[in-house]
Amino acid sequence: MDIDQPRRIAHLDMDAFYASVELLRYPELRGLPLVIGGGRASQPRTLPDGSREFARLESYAGRGVVTTSTYEARALGVFSAMGMMKAAQLAPEAVLLPVDFTAYRHYSRLFKSAVADIAGHIENRGIDEIYIDLSQHPEETLALAQRIKHAVKSATGLSCSIGISPNKLLSKIASDLDKPDGLTIIGPGDLEKRIWPLPVGKVNGIGPKANARLAMLGITTIHDLAHAPPDLLQQHFGLSYARWLVDVSHGVDHRPVVTHSTPKSISRETTFERDLHVKRDREQLSRIFLELCEELAGDLLAKGYVGRTIGIKLRFDDFRTVTRDTTLTAPTGDAKAIHRAAGLCLKRVRFEHRLRLLGVRVSGLSSMTDDNEAALRAPVQLSLY
Repeated sequence: MDIDQPRRIAHLDMDAFYASVELLRYPELRGLPLVIGGGRASQPRTLPDGSREFARLESYAGRGVVTTSTYEARALGVFSAMGMMKAAQLAPEAVLLPVDFTAYRHYSRLFKSAVADIAGHIENRGIDEIYIDLSQHPEETLALAQRIKHAVKSATGLSCSIGISPNKLLSKIASDLDKPDGLTIIGPGDLEKRIWPLPVGKVNGIGPKANARLAMLGITTIHDLAHAPPDLLQQHFGLSYARWLVDVSHGVDHRPVVTHSTPKSISRETTFERDLHVKRDREQLSRIFLELCEELAGDLLAKGYVGRTIGIKLRFDDFRTVTRDTTLTAPTGDAKAIHRAAGLCLKRVRFEHRLRLLGVRVSGLSSMTDDNEAALRAPVQLSLY
């Protein structure tokens, strides 16, 4: 790896983002294990004396998953994407809060705007992380990174961790090395000292299956991977993936920071706490369906997109998944239009089992322009289902 190349790429990752936003709202929870992922039933209650009563994880019943957790909860073994019931066994006394995406999107916009005021060459990687190309910025790396961290803190009250290196691969790994509130710069010699001792699973792109296959070959660290015979990797992973494994183990990554890209689709979905019957639970399903369409329309508006293809996703209690979609004559981002088109998709499904999951998706995206804004305002008959 040519660590002296002029590129300076930063990866900024907000620390336990959702949980940190909640701690701004409920500062009395600081230092306690906190899990985000409950439904409306886990909303805090304000007592007559003005204090607040919070739900505990031990009271949760359902099939939801943990959205995120504070570092105190992670110390007890509770991590993102873990089943809530399993999390309740590990940390029954942890405080449970519902997800509030409206608040999280607000703070996401705040931190990204603060960074853009300093360094505008940004690749948006989600609600809580971005890449920043600092290559053309005149300021010295450490001072610049500290200024970005201070700007994020001032704008949001939240901390972030930043990794900086010549490429996106190493910077993403680096941003996780000194969390929370970390600042890690990968310079000459740091590949061998700081990156090679890490487990191969720390590389973004080496998933659980590849990790297990590498372990079977005795390859558990990035150092092991860097010194593995290329022909052995090719034998077990194929030529293309083997070449990539060799590159990443030596810190090679030529991907640019992409400031403008159009996603293939934007979706919203929810897994129910209990299986819902399409007739007996029709009112609840209709309400959830409408909320998903409205939230999806809000996502499209916030990101500046409209789409022509509206689709649905259903998962039944036997874990069978069904999708349906329809393509409109003109792109839309209107909640009523999305609701109507998705409702027509639902009519093409036979409901012989209870529902476990419901989702709505818009694809065939294009940027919102003056020409298609009329489509957003056009009146559309609303279907009840």
